[in-house]
This record gives sequence, C-alpha cells and structure tokens, in this order.
Amino acid sequence: MTAVQRYDLVIVGAGTGGIPCAAEAAGRGARVLLVEKDSRVGGTLHTTGGHMSAAGTRRQRDRGIDDTVEAHLADIERISGGTARADLVDLAARNAPETIDWLDDLGFEFAPETPRLVYGHEPYGVPRTYYGKDAGLSILAVLKRLLDEQIAAGRVDLWLGSTAVGLTEQAGAAPCVTVLRGGVDEIEVTAPAIVLATGGFASDDDLFQEIEGVPLVSAAHPTSTGDGLVIARDAGAAIAGRGRYLPTFGGLPHPTTPGRAYFGERPLLVATERLPWEIYVDRAGRRFVAEDEPSIDRKERALAASTGGAFWTVFDDGARLNSVPMVIGWSPDDLLAKAGVRAGVHKADTLAGLAALTGIDPSGLEDTVDRYNKAVASGHDADFGRVHLPAPIADPPFFAMENHAITLVTFAGVDIDEHLRVRRTDGAPMEGVYALGELIGAAATCGNSFCGGMLVTPALTFARLLARRLTPAAGH
Repeated sequence: MTAVQRYDLVIVGAGTGGIPCAAEAAGRGARVLLVEKDSRVGGTLHTTGGHMSAAGTRRQRDRGIDDTVEAHLADIERISGGTARADLVDLAARNAPETIDWLDDLGFEFAPETPRLVYGHEPYGVPRTYYGKDAGLSILAVLKRLLDEQIAAGRVDLWLGSTAVGLTEQAGAAPCVTVLRGGVDEIEVTAPAIVLATGGFASDDDLFQEIEGVPLVSAAHPTSTGDGLVIARDAGAAIAGRGRYLPTFGGLPHPTTPGRAYFGERPLLVATERLPWEIYVDRAGRRFVAEDEPSIDRKERALAASTGGAFWTVFDDGARLNSVPMVIGWSPDDLLAKAGVRAGVHKADTLAGLAALTGIDPSGLEDTVDRYNKAVASGHDADFGRVHLPAPIADPPFFAMENHAITLVTFAGVDIDEHLRVRRTDGAPMEGVYALGELIGAAATCGNSFCGGMLVTPALTFARLLARRLTPAAGH
C-alpha cells in the first residue's frame, strides 16, 4: 500500500450528490478528490427520470403558479403520513427553490411542460415537479460541465473505476478511506471531511434481502450495490429507515435477466393514464385491489401487503382489441405477437390453460373471473368497489401478463444527523464523516411513501449546502 494521500475533502460517489458537492467545494478553494467506481460519472442520472420538486421557484412564478414552502411541506406530510424525517425534509424543502433557480441560471433544459402535476405516484396539490428534456441526463449535462471546469483548474482529482473498500474513523484525527484505485492499487486517503454519496443498494440481492427483507425485482442502476453503506456500517455507522420500504406498482420481468424488470416496456397501471379492462390477481388467483383505484399509493400498499410481490393482469381478447394499449409502445397486434414469446406474457384458449402457463391457482382464477363477470353484469363490484366495469372477461383467447413489485430505490440507509454527519449505532456523530443522496435512504425525505422529487432535489441541495459548510474559510 502506498503512502497516505491527503486532500481537503474526499467524496465517494460521482453522482447526483457527489458531483455538485465536489464542484461547489472546489469552487470555494478546496482541493477535492472525487472517487467513482464506474467508468463514467453520473450514477443513477443515466437512468432516472430526474424528477425534482420545489415551491416558490422563479419558473412557477413565471407561469402564474402560486406556491409556498409551507404548502410543499404540508403535501409531504400528507403523502408520507408523517413518516419522513421532519428536520431533513424541512432543510430540503426550504432550500429547494434556490436549487431549481440555480439550475435555471446554469442553462438547465427544463421539459417545457414543467412544473406540472405528476400522477405516477401520489400527486402534489399544485404543479411543483420539474425535470429535464432528457430526464436525468439533463441534470448530468449541467453538473458535468461544472465538474469539468474544476478538474481543468486542477482543484478536483477524479478517480474513475475506483471503489472505496474501507472507512476508518480516527479519534482526534481526520478520517481515512481506503480506495481500490483502478481495481489494482489500495490507496489510503485522508481529509478533514469525507462525504459518502454512493447511492442505494437495489442492485445487490443479498444486501437488499438482509436489510429490507422482501423479494427483490430491481430496475435500479447496476452500480447501486451499497458500497458506501457497507463501509460505513463496518466502521460502526447505524442504519436508519428499516421497515419503510414501498415498491413501485408493477412492471414486466426483464426479457433476458431474471430478478430484474425492464421499464422500457412499462405496463400502464395508473388509472389516470388508462382505465383498466383487466383484473389483477395474485398467485392464488384472487384480486387484491380495485383496478381503477385512482391512488397509486393505495395500489402500492395493497401490492406490498397482499401478493408476495407478484401479480398478473388477466384479460380477454376483447380487452386486447378495445382498451387503451396496456403497455407503452405496444399495439394490440404487438401484444398478440409477444404472447408466449416475450417473458411474462401468456395466452391460452381457456382460463385453466392460462393458469397452467402462469402458475396461478386454476380454481382460484376461474372463481375470481366468474365473480368479476357477475359484478360487470350487475354493475356493482361488492369486493373492491371498482367502478369501471366495461366488459366481462369471456372472449378467448385469454391473456395474463406477469408483474412484480419493482424496486427502483432503497428506503433504508446510513443514519445521519441534521448536519448530515453519519451517526454511529450509539447515536453519536462520526468525526468528519458525512453522507447524502440515496445512501441515506429514501425514507429520510420520503418516509414510507414516494414523494415526487424528494430524492433528486435533496441530493443536489444537501450536496451544495454541505460543501459550503465544509469550506467556510474560502473567500466566498
């Protein structure tokens, strides 16, 4: 192992939080090391929709939208049921408008329809969700430009293809991180402050099972393997947010990779996007929610509570031909062609045959379809109160599309205090060690819910606030 290298600040993870933290600190005069295990910077910005939320921004005012931070905080309280960290939510929401205006000043290419109401999860009361023309890549375009300027100025060293494999808290001295640089050399690096911003762990099945304790079907970025969480925990950090996990509602299995979902072929399961002609059944063939339930939050909770993580949309040929297409980008003919070919898409001439193909209990499926058809005939769904009852499921062939509770983000994460300092299991802060982004867990700012924009925006916001706090002597 080579001699210890020293910096003013070390940041592990060059993604949504790590890049702005590095650029801001370097711009204030700090000498920064930014460590990234991937061959490129950006992390989940390469795959995320990049949704952000803020109240009282310049862009809202320009569009005549009256909004306040207090209204934003009230919406988060409502959506999360009060399960998020009030101190961190307050810090994020009160500084979020400045974050959005900062991006605006830097030439961020907003999608022209934003800010808008988004219904993929429980919506806010007013339009306050923003994203770029190219989703997360629009954010990355701005951040990378800032980072490249600081690298060119010699104030940031960027180590790509390098993984942090150890963290040491040293009483009375600066902390130290061990980095496997380029997959070859172990290098110890020390700084007065080390910021962990390595993201979540939804692409590591073992770690996910250990911490969340539910089946994993992941659509997360492949580098989300929990490296920062592991080294922090090994150094004595506490884990917060256990028991707050909530899945995203439904997604087809990946056509080639077991255990993963493919969001490029997203089923339209949100009632505000498309009214359903199909029913949803679990492995026993039972329905578990009103398919036209307008609250996606209620659907997600029913899915988590009732199905073991898997369900099937079941419908007949009439639904295939007459409903709004069930999967983004698929025509009715596409669906027919993919049945029996594409993983998770099944077709049979009878319900019993369909059950045999899918592993659904045949008697349960036949009984459920019969009961549903009677509800259609009477115009009343006594089981779940479904209102949209367009037609019975009676016209063969019959279809079933497999869906899963999908994990995009992880809710548990490294515990931090209100100053973003990592806390040990005894509650005391670790000396000189900080964390932000998805590494602190979605539960910190979303609670047991999906609050739109409350992952990306806090990551950007906390990153810049922390960089300022850690570089107070710079002449700014």
